[in-house]
Amino acid sequence: MLKIDNSVSSAEIFKKKFSCDIKKCKGACCVHGDSGAPLEENEIEILKEGFPFVRPFMRQEAIEAIEMQGTSIVDSDGEQVTPLINNKECAYVVFQEGIAKCAIEIAYDAKTISFQKPISCHLYPIRVTKYKDFEALNYHEWEICKPALELGKKKNIPLYIYLREPLIRKYGGQWFEQLKAASVEVLKFDKNKS
Repeated sequence: MLKIDNSVSSAEIFKKKFSCDIKKCKGACCVHGDSGAPLEENEIEILKEGFPFVRPFMRQEAIEAIEMQGTSIVDSDGEQVTPLINNKECAYVVFQEGIAKCAIEIAYDAKTISFQKPISCHLYPIRVTKYKDFEALNYHEWEICKPALELGKKKNIPLYIYLREPLIRKYGGQWFEQLKAASVEVLKFDKNKS
């Protein structure tokens, strides 16, 4: 584990090689799971205010689900998450050529909103768990990401490098530079151990 400021990062985020292979996984992380995408406190209001701008990019059944459930809901664990359609896919999912994509991100790319997507989605497969005095960053292993592990290994891209943009979005550039510098020491220590 590596501590920077109020965060603790698992060594797996340095060791795992990862590069999303959307053509193989088809965006399955957006359509499978027990609940919607976890939301930060500030994202709840952002989604509420941004819905009219995201709406034109959404499926009709998703619009209806959000009008019925709200732009965010509380799941069975008491966490704020995005709503689901049919207890399956995230309500913000759209399908393009059989691939699940995020309507929020499509609206962002179209410059109709300034919010890219929930940070939990942007950081995936890193999951952030909040504790009283710190946040823990851990790699979340899921069978559907097997093609991403294979492609990451082939391209030799460490997970934290692949997720550079969302990590900077969440923690800032200085934090990321500290993480990057520390990764060398973590990997060196790991190599000396074996």
